Amino acid sequence: MEYKVTLIPGDGIGPEIVREARKVLDKVGERFGHTFHYTEILMGGASIDACGVPLTEEAIAKAKAGDSVLLGAVGGNVGQSNWYQLPPDLRPEAGLLKIRKELGLFCNLRPAVLFRQLKNACPLKDELIGDGFDFVVVRELTGGVYFGPRETKTENGIRKAVDTMPYDENEIKRIARWAFDVAMKRNKRVCSVDKANVLDTSRLWRQVVREVSAEYPEVELTDMLVDNCAMQMVKDPRQFDVVLTENMFGDILSDEASMVTGSIGMLASASLGETKLGLYEPSHGSAPDIAGQDKANPIATILSAAMMLRYSFDLIREADAVEEAINRVLDQGFRTIDIMSEGCTLVGTAQMGDRIAAEL
Repeated sequence: MEYKVTLIPGDGIGPEIVREARKVLDKVGERFGHTFHYTEILMGGASIDACGVPLTEEAIAKAKAGDSVLLGAVGGNVGQSNWYQLPPDLRPEAGLLKIRKELGLFCNLRPAVLFRQLKNACPLKDELIGDGFDFVVVRELTGGVYFGPRETKTENGIRKAVDTMPYDENEIKRIARWAFDVAMKRNKRVCSVDKANVLDTSRLWRQVVREVSAEYPEVELTDMLVDNCAMQMVKDPRQFDVVLTENMFGDILSDEASMVTGSIGMLASASLGETKLGLYEPSHGSAPDIAGQDKANPIATILSAAMMLRYSFDLIREADAVEEAINRVLDQGFRTIDIMSEGCTLVGTAQMGDRIAAEL
């Protein structure tokens, strides 16, 4: 089979980690008889420098013409980069928001997996993590307060800012169905997170999610307030299977979930919609302080490529093979600097990619 992959190297360590993911994809193609055709586009600071905007219409068109998109990272140091002297809609991260919107990507899947080889890196006590945990945060991505009407003004000499959090039932239904579909392939449990004791949007959220749950009688649904969920993730992360929530809550909770695994450099993510075209990216940032030094951990990006194989291309066997290759390399004791521990062998970005590709 042939697949068209749009690559967005982006900023900072982005080009390095995307290069290693491409190396692994090519090895997958070689082993399983597929061909991946790549098109590169600019986004974020790289696009600002070259084109004056974080994402051009031409880049969007190229992304839409492909079968899927693999992103490295965008952005830089806020206090050091001229990019952050620009208006908010022209800063690097605006390109990410725009491409999600343009591609209709309303669902973000963010796995939180504690790799057994990295158990010592987890900040939680052994009695809290047991043999490890494995859950997924399903976050609504194109609605809520990040996209609602906003205003900053002065009234009677006092500055005032207003952000609004709109959701309609159709937006809630479509993300809820994603969560239940994911749960059906896992342990058939969904925890829907809201703030229904305070917010009207959350009360609607809870009502609609319960309506959708009737379509999935095999899946157990529970409701949890967002402040309690934040506590439960550090108290007993093993209780979760699929965590479903709206945009802002999901942004915060998915970052918390990533950190209890011990290293954000190990965590992938997928942004999906109603078609097979998805955007796949590591959960971490652009880490400009180590860019070009062969120190970045490419595993999250390689795992993102595995998610692309699984969700956009339906190549389940191939995705499993990538994940198994990563586990074998970790079993052999190879580590990048962010996950290094005593008794292991330190490798750089390129060598980690080489070893994972070799295991395929």
